[in-house]
Amino acid sequence: MASPILPGTGLGSGLQIGEIVTALVNADKSAKQTQITNLTKTNTLKISGVGSLKSALTAFQTALTNLGSKTNTAFAGFTATSGTPSILGATSDNTAVAGTYSVVVNNLATSSKVASASFAGGATSAIPSGTLKISQNGTDYNVTIPASATLQSTRDAINTAQASNGISANIVTDSNGASRLVISSTKTGSGSDLKVSGIAGLVIDGTQPMGTNPPASSSGAVNGVATDASLTIDGLAVTSKSNTVTGAVSGLTLNLASVSPGTPPAAATVTVATNTTGLQTSIQSFVDSYNTLMKTINTLSKATQDADGKLTVSAAFTGDSMPRSLISDIRSVLTAPGAGGPLAVLSQLGVMTDRNTGNLAFDTTAFGKTMATNGMSGQVQQFFNGTDATNGLLARMGKAITPYVQTGGLLDQRNTGLQNMSKNLSDQQAALDLRVTNLTATLTAKYNAMDLLVGQMKATGNNITSFFNTLNAQKSNN
Repeated sequence: MASPILPGTGLGSGLQIGEIVTALVNADKSAKQTQITNLTKTNTLKISGVGSLKSALTAFQTALTNLGSKTNTAFAGFTATSGTPSILGATSDNTAVAGTYSVVVNNLATSSKVASASFAGGATSAIPSGTLKISQNGTDYNVTIPASATLQSTRDAINTAQASNGISANIVTDSNGASRLVISSTKTGSGSDLKVSGIAGLVIDGTQPMGTNPPASSSGAVNGVATDASLTIDGLAVTSKSNTVTGAVSGLTLNLASVSPGTPPAAATVTVATNTTGLQTSIQSFVDSYNTLMKTINTLSKATQDADGKLTVSAAFTGDSMPRSLISDIRSVLTAPGAGGPLAVLSQLGVMTDRNTGNLAFDTTAFGKTMATNGMSGQVQQFFNGTDATNGLLARMGKAITPYVQTGGLLDQRNTGLQNMSKNLSDQQAALDLRVTNLTATLTAKYNAMDLLVGQMKATGNNITSFFNTLNAQKSNN
């Protein structure tokens, strides 16, 4: 807030009134202004520090999430490769064993699709009200059909009620305008055929194929009944309810895409190999992400010297216990035993903590020696990803930093307190500015009043002096 304009030299007294008032006001303001300025600078630095630390932790958390992805894990102990991806894909877990497998896909698993008898009136054909029952694998799914329903509204009712169960419906209309209700399921495998009952005109036995060019009155399975997938692995016959085949080969999942071509059918070769190179790259990524976080924490905590090397400049968290607690929580995860098995701690993989910097260092030579042990690649995957969703290193590390970065967590709480302090300091500054304005006005008024009085006294004195000078002059003349 601006101070009022001060007069320069007092006309009556000759004093530098503006300078006197400014000096008195500054003397009164100085201590409090210094306090507010210093606290504001420190508080602003801390707000910035909280933001920087949260960003660093969020980036580290994202790195952990990416490394621990279940769909494309960075710590796969083995890599499974299909020689013919158009026929099948392959993935492996930490229980896999290196080797090659010859796979022939005889047929894919299919799902049930059934059609009703045709309705000459098309999609607007009237459907009786009641409860439509769709049965599959011994489970009944009921759909309420209200009064005044049509074939189209019945389709919509099925989709609304049964979408979560993988059951959907649509209408197919032929060139003559006759329509059939077609109901499909996402469940594959023999025995998953749909049966529909409960509403006249919509009774369908999905175990009976309709065949080609069916009469208008016929209903049943479209394109045949649901079947299991059939394949051979190294000549051994395997069936599966799904086109995702698990358990046939330990640690290996086959994703069937199409039937093997040719007569006899050509086999696809699946190769499972240890993923030593990929694991080394992923461990280095983990180490780099960890060290980046530690660098940020240290930068925000360690005091530095000014340009002249004389004064110590505090960082945002200098002397603050939060970074120490955070580092302690993170390092406790690094030293805690893993998810079980022969691989228990990071040091067995050549990852050590530098005692001077606190950073991690990765000795790839030591890692190579460890990986020479049979089965160790699967143990690395288990160590980082765990045997469940909680006991892997990545999950435990993520849990350790969650209290700091989560919404309403420790950093959010700290930021709220600092923002409140910022508002309080702003209020204090406004109050001080108002005090300065008022004090300046008060002192200026007092000194101006004094100057006026002094001027009046000088005028009186001058009058008296002039009077006596006149008397003396008259006496001299007489």
